[in-house]
Amino acid sequence: MHIAAHHPQHWQDYELLDCGNFEKLERFGEVVLIRPEPQALWQPVWSAEEWQKMAHGRFDQQGSNAGSWVALRKGLPEHWYLKYNSEQLKLKFRLALTGFKHVGIFPEQADNWEYIANSVKKIGQGARVLNLFAYTGGASLAAKQAGADVIHLDSVKQVVSWSRSNMELSGLSDIRWLVEDARKFVQREVKRGRTYQGIMLDPPAYGLGPNGERWKLEEQLGPMMEDVFRLLDPQGHFLVLNAYSLGLSSLIIDNFLAQHYNTAQRESGELYLQARSGVKLPLGVFGRAFL
Repeated sequence: MHIAAHHPQHWQDYELLDCGNFEKLERFGEVVLIRPEPQALWQPVWSAEEWQKMAHGRFDQQGSNAGSWVALRKGLPEHWYLKYNSEQLKLKFRLALTGFKHVGIFPEQADNWEYIANSVKKIGQGARVLNLFAYTGGASLAAKQAGADVIHLDSVKQVVSWSRSNMELSGLSDIRWLVEDARKFVQREVKRGRTYQGIMLDPPAYGLGPNGERWKLEEQLGPMMEDVFRLLDPQGHFLVLNAYSLGLSSLIIDNFLAQHYNTAQRESGELYLQARSGVKLPLGVFGRAFL
């Protein structure tokens, strides 16, 4: 078994500049932000003065996730745009300052986008792909641009609308949008006998469905994965499981995959971002498989 560590290779519009003291300094296009980061336990490499001089805004956390943005100098927009360009993907995202420290993109996921696009191309045009807990749709866009027939599911209606605007900005069309509870949808699909040639899921540590359905990763990931494996086309498919939950080991992810794939078919490990200051920031664990 090989435990890997990957970071995205093709970002130009995004850069992690430095991190530490439970915060990260990031550049999104021309906009530089300071955001909370619970994994950054060490001291920053650069001084507080350097951070302050570079940043347009800082997220002031007031509670577990919620808070507000504080402008540190002129030029802090409410929304703006970001491009992701690689040899096989040309995507565009609308970014915005939300009340939950997010801006509409998880940059470390670009490594998964490349894997998804490669996998869809191996399977062929029209591959049936399901994206669960899909947020603003980076994985959906990658699959669609590579030629897949994509269902994008998230429990938050506003996030699905945000994903639709990202699809249009990227010059794509015909993604199927669902505002649903992922667990319930997967259970129904199993009963219907549906299969998919690709499934991506990035479940949160905690969450609520559109009708208040409760999700807790440690309790429900096991049953969810049993159903996900039933939905995967036995003739050929790919799977991407991503999880950002403090303390979750990539060995847990590998144990799920090992029950269905041999070592040549699967990979698990950590995603991280490489800061300009030299620090590596871990941002979750992943498991990927291709059959």
